[in-house]
Amino acid sequence: MSNNNNNNTFQSVNSGTTSSSSVSKDDIIRGLNEDLAREYKAIIQYVVFSATLKGPEYGDIAEQLKTHASEELSHALEVARQIDYLGGEPTVKGEDAETSEDSKTMLEIDLRAEQDTIMNYRERIRQAEMAGEFALSEKLRQIITDEQDHEIDLKDALGIK
Repeated sequence: MSNNNNNNTFQSVNSGTTSSSSVSKDDIIRGLNEDLAREYKAIIQYVVFSATLKGPEYGDIAEQLKTHASEELSHALEVARQIDYLGGEPTVKGEDAETSEDSKTMLEIDLRAEQDTIMNYRERIRQAEMAGEFALSEKLRQIITDEQDHEIDLKDALGIK
């Protein structure tokens, strides 16, 4: 793939200033593929953890993790769709799933993953807006809403404020 900037660079100019920013379409696609790989990882972890959490204190969160798995699949489908729309090839490789035999550690793994995901989607939203890809930024905002709900559920289960 060439680095021809004619079609692969989006530019936006901040109103009232002479500075301009540019973001490569390839950079957005690369970032979205990283996001997609994280979604695959989340699906795997939520499926496994929902089945293997032990202890009566984790009964409610185990059910929530099943819902989280479905929502992560929905996110993966949307991110793949956006990658295709931008002319990219959605990745087929996920990040390596983490695991533990300790229920609390499982939830801590998921919490860290959600926090990383939120941070990365915020960056992707900034990139999309710089590129003028406002529909993409709106789709990512919808995904972040779910991710933040997952973070809240996990913090509640862990007794974290």
